Amino acid sequence: MAGRLVIVGAGQGGFAVAAKLRALKDPRPITMIGSETVPPYQRPPLSKKYLLGEMSFDRLMFRPETWYADNDVDLRLGHFVEAIDRSAKTVVMQNGEVIAYEHLVIATGATPRKLPSAIGGDLDGVFVMREKRDADRLAGVMEAGKSLLVIGGGYVGLEAAAVARKFGLAVTVIEMADRILKRVASPATADIMRAIHQSHGVTIREQTGLERLVGDNGRVTGAVLSDGTVIAADIVVVGIGVTPNDQLAKDAGLEVANGIVVDDRARTSDPAIFAVGDCAELPFRGARIRLESVPNAVDQGDAVAAVLAGDDRPYLPEPWFWSDQYDVKLQTAGFNQGYDRTVTRPGQREGAVSVWYFRGGELLAVDAVNDAKAYVSAKKMLAAGTNPSPERIADPETDLKSLLG
Repeated sequence: MAGRLVIVGAGQGGFAVAAKLRALKDPRPITMIGSETVPPYQRPPLSKKYLLGEMSFDRLMFRPETWYADNDVDLRLGHFVEAIDRSAKTVVMQNGEVIAYEHLVIATGATPRKLPSAIGGDLDGVFVMREKRDADRLAGVMEAGKSLLVIGGGYVGLEAAAVARKFGLAVTVIEMADRILKRVASPATADIMRAIHQSHGVTIREQTGLERLVGDNGRVTGAVLSDGTVIAADIVVVGIGVTPNDQLAKDAGLEVANGIVVDDRARTSDPAIFAVGDCAELPFRGARIRLESVPNAVDQGDAVAAVLAGDDRPYLPEPWFWSDQYDVKLQTAGFNQGYDRTVTRPGQREGAVSVWYFRGGELLAVDAVNDAKAYVSAKKMLAAGTNPSPERIADPETDLKSLLG
């Protein structure tokens, strides 16, 4: 039997490795180490249905807690790995315990960036959204009539704005860039999502940064914006991106760039160590990227399990993402990096629309807003390497199925 696999991190990627190995009937002993005190769970619903009280925590868990013992997975909750000793092939826990491994998977995820304490980041009422405890704390203060300031116009910030409006809060979103979704989507998609939020009463202020938060008795009460405006804020949600949790790998001497550098098998610079999920920088289309998404964490975790079980095939990412805001489902297929043109296509149902990204004549990605047909068609085209002409995509009379070949 193969030696012990140690998985550092009990999120989506780490769980995927363990679950896939057991599905493949691989009998090796597995130890999974997680910093949270609850069993591994889905994170996306935290900022949506869980926060709204529409989904209980037990429905978020990947498996019942009994699954781990039943499948010989030694689950260590509320624990941290302090160091990796690559020469001894051991990890050292925060309590001093040393665990030997034959293979190691680092699935430590990423940490939300916080505001500096010098500008009010430590005030009560200032939140980030990543873990269950973040959602629990935020749910405890979401009350109709309060005011929420969202700092950052990315998907995390916009999802928080949508949930807050459902609670009945007054919401302002500020974005330093010239538009929301600057890093992840086109101006066309940003225009669609901006209009949706404004129709729900959200105030969006672009090209507006934060000078500082202000407070009273240690609790946030407002904010001074970059243009000198002072606004009230009972609650602040910070959505200004994440930092990959790669310090453990860096301290162990592994190659690190924008995350832990891995090859197309998710191996690090040490062949006994893999990295998956948000903490890993992987090869994609001749470049190196980090894919901050649940589907990538799952697929990459599955790929690592297959490699460990003897199926040494490369992991070829097929990126897809989603975001739920109000009654709007935004689904993205592909990765739009390097696009030079977008085409907007109306859907067949009211409110359905899609934005198609091209580089020259190559289809790179699609953002589909309440348009499942466009999303599914685009995903099939991307998987098959089909490159429809932008002109045919732009023509609402074109049947997408006819482009699939």
